[in-house]
Amino acid sequence: MTSILKKSIVLSFTLLLSGCANLSVGNLFSHYSAQTDDTYQLVKNGDAKQAYSEEAPEVGGPILDNLERGRVALLSEQYAESKADFEGAEQAARIQSDQAVISVSDSANQVGSLVTNDNLIDYKPADYELGYLHLYLSLNYLKNNDLEGALIEVRKANYIQEQAKKDREKELRSAEKEAKKQGVDANVGAILANYPDVGDQLAAVQNGYLFYYSGLLFETNRNYNDAYIDYKRALAVAPNNKTVIESVQRLARRLSMRNDIKILEKKYGTYQVPSRSESRVIIIDEQGILPQLSDWRLRLPMWDSQGNFVQYNLALPYYKKINRDVFPPLKVNNKTLISDELADVTLMAKNDLNERIPAMVIRQALRVVAKDELRKTSRNSKEEDLANAVLTIFNSLTEQPDTRSWQTLPSIISVTSMDVKAGNNKIQYLGNELDFTIKEGHTVVVWVSRQGNAVTWWHKQLGEI
Repeated sequence: MTSILKKSIVLSFTLLLSGCANLSVGNLFSHYSAQTDDTYQLVKNGDAKQAYSEEAPEVGGPILDNLERGRVALLSEQYAESKADFEGAEQAARIQSDQAVISVSDSANQVGSLVTNDNLIDYKPADYELGYLHLYLSLNYLKNNDLEGALIEVRKANYIQEQAKKDREKELRSAEKEAKKQGVDANVGAILANYPDVGDQLAAVQNGYLFYYSGLLFETNRNYNDAYIDYKRALAVAPNNKTVIESVQRLARRLSMRNDIKILEKKYGTYQVPSRSESRVIIIDEQGILPQLSDWRLRLPMWDSQGNFVQYNLALPYYKKINRDVFPPLKVNNKTLISDELADVTLMAKNDLNERIPAMVIRQALRVVAKDELRKTSRNSKEEDLANAVLTIFNSLTEQPDTRSWQTLPSIISVTSMDVKAGNNKIQYLGNELDFTIKEGHTVVVWVSRQGNAVTWWHKQLGEI
């Protein structure tokens, strides 16, 4: 390598120390999961209010830090603060998306990452995370009785979902062909929604929670066509969810979709039309939080052409195999609920990591080369001995995996519905009770989020749907 290039690498290292927007001691010598573990454990164990009261470390950048704060505030019933944090994340994400040219700080971050680690690169949220950002903004609007604001946010989230599907259309269609070869039963929801019929793979990139929730809002707003579209999408992702099946059948009848009704009845049986006097409660149940990304490391002892020894470390994020938290069932009026899974956020997070790993591996390889060239800039043997010692330590300490992710998202989401009597009712969990009143023939939705033994919940009247 020429002397000019060697000097350029040294200059890049100097730039790293002075110009990287994400430069911090933590990001140089540690990683996100390790730096935020205290907050994570509090939320996981049901102590979100304590986590909210403590000052969380700001190590993920304006997008990720606001996402985490917004979620913790939501679980702490600090709804105004939650909405403000999510709006801050949305603004930061919009600024990132609108950047048409690479700024000086972006260049410094990219160069810095080539001699340290990926944590110096600005965090770009996954599309499933952006979808949840707008879903939680929508929930905040709904909690505040602002249906129009809630609908605006689900439209934004649905746009992100559509783009996510388009970005992976080729892979999904290929998987669909393979599934048909294997004789996998047809997914009625995928057929009706014109979605690739790929089983669990669709659930890894499409959010059944978002689709069902947005369908519920559209139906509440008497926008039955849009509601039917989103219910069908939810069915494509969660084809065995009883509440989703009933919602699709209900809207198919309302819209007189005769061909669809035949397909649905063949798969699921005849829809039992409830009487106009029956009241209903729908319970959306979030459980747990995502597993943290862990660090996988590999030591690479190397010798150069002059016989000098130096050690490099490879570090990549991965999800450990752990058992999910098991939660006791919810009860309504002392009757145990059997809830069906609607979305698996852990599956979505793991799929996103799998998509990002190849680029991470390439950057790791480039870092090994860059660090080796940085070491070779010394000319005399005394300098080389010192450089080798310093850089071996530097390489070992700074090679940290990029474990950044929105780790306080729920692990799984279920939904169930049941008929209840008009008047006063209650939902119960581990000695906690949420009272709600419902009119004859009306529907109430209850939003529930459970971590540890703690529960956050509220309800809203949806009227006659």
